[in-house]
Amino acid sequence: MKKKHIITFITLMLLTGCATQQNQQEEAIEDNSSEQTENIEKEEETKQEVELTEYCNSEDGEHVITEGGEYSYVLVTKTGDSDSEEADFYGENSAVFATEGTEITITDSEINTDGKHANAVFSYGEGSVISISDSVINTTSNNSGGLMVTGGGTINAEDLNVVTQGNSSAAIRSDRGGGTQNVTGGYYETNGKGSPVIYCTADVYVTDTKLVSNVSQGIVIEGKNSVTLTNVELIANNTQKNSDKSDKYQAVKIYQSMSGDAAVGTATFSADGGSITSLNGGMFWVSNTSAVINLNNVAFTYADKDFLTAEAAGWGKSGSNGGKVTLNATSQIMEGNITIDSISSLVFNLNANSEYTGAINQNDEGGNVSVTIAQSSVWTLTADSYIDSLDNYGTINLDGHSLYVNGVLYEG
Repeated sequence: MKKKHIITFITLMLLTGCATQQNQQEEAIEDNSSEQTENIEKEEETKQEVELTEYCNSEDGEHVITEGGEYSYVLVTKTGDSDSEEADFYGENSAVFATEGTEITITDSEINTDGKHANAVFSYGEGSVISISDSVINTTSNNSGGLMVTGGGTINAEDLNVVTQGNSSAAIRSDRGGGTQNVTGGYYETNGKGSPVIYCTADVYVTDTKLVSNVSQGIVIEGKNSVTLTNVELIANNTQKNSDKSDKYQAVKIYQSMSGDAAVGTATFSADGGSITSLNGGMFWVSNTSAVINLNNVAFTYADKDFLTAEAAGWGKSGSNGGKVTLNATSQIMEGNITIDSISSLVFNLNANSEYTGAINQNDEGGNVSVTIAQSSVWTLTADSYIDSLDNYGTINLDGHSLYVNGVLYEG
């Protein structure tokens, strides 16, 4: 698994001057092949210096790179601000911007932004693709994500080191219209309020990567979108609230804001292998949406006793804004309380070779809960629990507590 400082530049020598965006990009497209060859030969021969061509733009609302093509060993610097939603929805003021089917490839480079709404890498629209590898991304101001897709754009990222400092600046970010992000390897870190490592209104696939959130949730999924983690290490320290609509802290938040940024439908969170650590608050929280949570052999580290909460909060129509959750656990060990409020529901499938230690709706005040336990799986109670239906082919350890199924005491 790649960590920080993945670029192996030994000596960085900038080509003098910072050409205008148009001239610099035209020159790069015409001469990129020969420049790449020259730099590669120098690296192979000396292993001492790499020439970085500098691209910069300081105009409000403008971009640094927009032309399709291949860019290697470049330093991209974006300053200048935007106060418009155009930046979040359509890519205004981003450093690297692909739209209208443009394809951009960046390798062995560095991208820095310092301005409001200055996303580093932004792909907008169907057919627009940015592929970036072995590079460093840093953003310092608010509303400035690392990788961002909207309107059906695509980003392919491999072995990046991405760090954001501002509020509302997810390292892996999406907004209206979504798209696809494929992330492999590397290290991603956020440090601002309302800045999860992943804010998902798209389809996001992350493999063999370390994700660290120091203030916000680790992952937020909004509406009919998905996050798939494979062998990912996620560390979430949710210490500040970005909204007063809920008083809960969590590692993974799944909800629907009804702002129009995400389609209404079922959200999906899947994790296969890897680990999820919550340093403050519960593990999963679902509100005002339907959600499927798939877990397979994930190592959990807990901050408190709340594993899953589905409840109404400040989003949606009162009385119908709970969470409807299907939790599928396979070869999974997990612990902590599950709380489903009166307008929410849970289908809990404890599949093969799984163990759950905890209590479900221990205060007998919740919504409908259905539990199925596979033959090789075990539920060990930590408090009295209340559910509505049970298909038990495995083992239930009451451990001195009572289990009620549709109001009837379970006798085993």
